[in-house]
Amino acid sequence: MIRTALLSVSDKSGVVPFAKSLHECGVKLISTGGTAKLLAENGLPVIEVSEITGFPEMLDGRVKTLHPMVHGGLLARRDHPEHMEALKKHGIGAIDMLVINLYPFQKTVAQANCSFEDAIENIDIGGPAMLRAAAKNHQDVTVLISPSDYDAVLTEMRANQNEVSFATNFKLAKKVYAHTAQYDGAIANYLSSLGDDLEHTTRSTYPQTLHLAFDKVQEMRYGENPHQSAAFYKDTQVVPGALANYRQLQGKELSYNNIADADAAWECVKSFGNTVTSGQPACVIIKHANPCGVAVASSALEAYQKAFKTDSTSAFGGIIAFNRPCDGPTAEAVSKQFVEVLIAPAFTPDALAIFASKQNVRLLEIELAETMNPQDIKRVGGGLLVQSPDAKNVAPNELRVVTKRQPTAKEMEDLMFAWRVAKYVKSNAIVFCGDGMTLGVGAGQMSRIDSARIASIKAQNAGLTLQNSAVASDAFFPFRDGLDVVVDAGATCVIQPGGSMRDDEVVAAADERGVAMVYTGTRHFRH
Repeated sequence: MIRTALLSVSDKSGVVPFAKSLHECGVKLISTGGTAKLLAENGLPVIEVSEITGFPEMLDGRVKTLHPMVHGGLLARRDHPEHMEALKKHGIGAIDMLVINLYPFQKTVAQANCSFEDAIENIDIGGPAMLRAAAKNHQDVTVLISPSDYDAVLTEMRANQNEVSFATNFKLAKKVYAHTAQYDGAIANYLSSLGDDLEHTTRSTYPQTLHLAFDKVQEMRYGENPHQSAAFYKDTQVVPGALANYRQLQGKELSYNNIADADAAWECVKSFGNTVTSGQPACVIIKHANPCGVAVASSALEAYQKAFKTDSTSAFGGIIAFNRPCDGPTAEAVSKQFVEVLIAPAFTPDALAIFASKQNVRLLEIELAETMNPQDIKRVGGGLLVQSPDAKNVAPNELRVVTKRQPTAKEMEDLMFAWRVAKYVKSNAIVFCGDGMTLGVGAGQMSRIDSARIASIKAQNAGLTLQNSAVASDAFFPFRDGLDVVVDAGATCVIQPGGSMRDDEVVAAADERGVAMVYTGTRHFRH
């Protein structure tokens, strides 16, 4: 039964009404520093921890709860007579509820002007110690670290004469240990990223030890293949605009492959405008992690129709993403094909009504934002590869025309579109584009010339002409043969990073064929 609660919170949201409710339930309130002051200012009878311990807060608040009067009250097992006798002998009162959240260390060190001293002073000592003590004794102590749990615990207390079930206490204890592990991991990441200079002025992007924390969203029926098990985890720190923030409006449970392909579609479509008013309406269709159709237009419907034309065969069973709300006419068009997942920043009532008859279609609503994951991580045998995200989008003023012929304004527009798409195509990537849509996509081949041939064949199979098209190559042409293939197919301009030992030979071939070639100086390998 909850008779005494200790409250000491950094995040004070909701703590006053929660404490009032505890008081109304007859719970004695103990608190520290700023929390005690806040509760007293709101008319609540509160006992300061210093009255319990017999010691004042000292060392600038570094020592206030590290005392047997606190930890004895948290750790004593109520079903052990010798524990209860020890409390009685030493005049220690049992503490039945602990409400704590920690100094904002992660928020502090994320600030660009954070000093080493600020970081150190935001390492909480007493808080984690109390949390771990209370969580260890979860059969007798209810421990809360998040205001989101206040209401549920109060409801249970009111329904059960101030009792909280073992199941609830155990769930809260698990949450505590995950939280303190993440907290200590963040501290270790920060400290091991610092240089050895006494002023700690240098900080590496990649700490000596890397601690990662993710929360499980769901377990899946299987992984990439039915014989593999799988689960989906999301970052404990919210990444605005990321796939993990999806809200599923209808449809079957997402599979491992659904989530992987949906992420590829969402990241690509965001690159054409990451708010509902920026850029142009865009549609991206993904199949097996590669774009099989991408287009921009004056509306989501027109963008979809153009994207679908690129490769209607591969689009069957694909993942579709829009950077604009999906309205009725767009939903009507999309509903005519077999689609696994449809993603948009919003769905109109008309669109939802149309898909209501197709309950297997998974509709995901995600708020648009330009933020990317802070790191890309890939598991390898016995370790991890960690890199910064490929956030580079080449600006027009960074381009360099290397041929005698300058691209026309329309060609330059098509080249920029093609280059943006190529960034999301598995290497080796060759992408034919024209008039704001993909015409042929060659992806994931071991040689660039094969990707060029496949992209050309794809366009022919779709009945699309490549005459006067623009081509993007995600990395340099090592020989002129790849260039000849795309020009033979109808391309009049090419965009590529440059940087080959045979750049001069390839540029000479472009001049010979009368095409314009633009260097980006940036490569977009995607493995």
